[in-house]
Amino acid sequence: MLLKKLLQDIDVINKSQADDIEINDLQIDSKKVKRGDLFIAIKGEKFDGNDFIRQALDKGASAIISDEEIDKNLPSEKIFQVQNARSAYALASKNFFGRECDNLNIIAITGTNGKTTIANTTTDLLRYAGAKVGVIGTLGAKLDDKFIDTGFTTPDPYILHKIFKDMKNNGCEYVVMEASAHALALYKLDGIKFEIGVLTNITEDHLDFFKTMDNYASAKFTLFEPGRVNLGIINADDERCRKFLSQANVPVISYGLNELCDVKAENIAKSFSGSKFICDYLGENIDIKTELVGEYNVQNALASIAICRSLGVPAELVRLGMSCISPVEGRFNIIKMQDNNIVIDYAHTPDGLEKILKTARDLSDGELVAVFGCGGNRDRQKRPIMGEIATRLADHVVLTSDNPRYEEPLEIISEINEGAIKKCNIIENRKKAIEFALTNFCNGETIVIAGKGAEKYQDIKGVKYPYNDFDVVYNFYRKHIKEISNQHIIEDERE
Repeated sequence: MLLKKLLQDIDVINKSQADDIEINDLQIDSKKVKRGDLFIAIKGEKFDGNDFIRQALDKGASAIISDEEIDKNLPSEKIFQVQNARSAYALASKNFFGRECDNLNIIAITGTNGKTTIANTTTDLLRYAGAKVGVIGTLGAKLDDKFIDTGFTTPDPYILHKIFKDMKNNGCEYVVMEASAHALALYKLDGIKFEIGVLTNITEDHLDFFKTMDNYASAKFTLFEPGRVNLGIINADDERCRKFLSQANVPVISYGLNELCDVKAENIAKSFSGSKFICDYLGENIDIKTELVGEYNVQNALASIAICRSLGVPAELVRLGMSCISPVEGRFNIIKMQDNNIVIDYAHTPDGLEKILKTARDLSDGELVAVFGCGGNRDRQKRPIMGEIATRLADHVVLTSDNPRYEEPLEIISEINEGAIKKCNIIENRKKAIEFALTNFCNGETIVIAGKGAEKYQDIKGVKYPYNDFDVVYNFYRKHIKEISNQHIIEDERE
């Protein structure tokens, strides 16, 4: 592709006559540069791409994009200075893959919690209505039976626009994607026009990166800048979201349990089997029955309904579709074993943990047990907060490891325990911690295992070891049932 086409919509400070050269590929890692590539020098947390411009040129890069002043010792005709290299990377990626995002109806969902459930529920509803839909988020990217593990909630621009192109080439009409605060703050989504943007909630998370809640909230609000999204759908039950409603400069629809919301739920009935309610969508009533459990999932369902009705999906198809949808893997999944309900959930923030524990408490007759930990090398401020929440809401708490990454698990657990208001069981090994809970609480308790959801690994010292909470629970009960069966055989032989 010609460089001048790659530079479309990018504000280049030093226009050059060399912008008609051919570019083979885009790179942001100088080690991967090949002859004919465009190297985009981006400042990261650990490395600055500007320090590797000479290396990229030596490896055959045809051109460089940077937001630094050009070094006089470098060939100026090959270096293009821009206002923001990260934004330029997003726009160049869009151009490189044929600007296919402009030919798709893209729905973006941002917020601390609920993104994955809303994205997947919306995708299922649109598919039920006959549309071809791709989904991109925490669980990867998927269209039909094709799955891509992207590694991020919102992929980097090059991968993201490649996915858009693949989806469009395969007949995709809609793309429903999760838009993380990091992606918005790092300009990964620049150049994409969204049909609908959804804001679920803003609660404490990622303060290791954003430092303050105002910075975190501001990053999410950028999704709703004029010209970026046609319609905003915002949760008015959340305090920060509610304040933003009056400031939004795009058309918005509010949703929530508040009677003043544009889209709201009435006559809610909740159980471990799911939820029933009447959805009032702008004065139109829809009877909803869904397997999604808990009040917060009623809010998530409302968001999905608001998206689909706004896109013109008939109310009857929405009703039927909601009755067919299963919970997203790793989001309040319930395993019924003997008299126990075992809940596995991805909740890894204070708000997420509080919601699932309150939901489990509300639906439980017996005692409530919480098993959880916190991720390493992430926001440390939330650890004692989550310790307080768990010990306040659960009868018994088992503190364990999550994804410790490069931190020591027991040090993370100690920080969680600082917020505890009663004694916790501390078992570093996550598998043993879950088995401890399943062994010691088997008389009708509800056991909530939080933090990892459907993850298939545990990240320890840079290595992702195979691990899954579901496997631990199922393997425990297989072994337990086998032991009981063997005991019965022995007793029968004695008789």
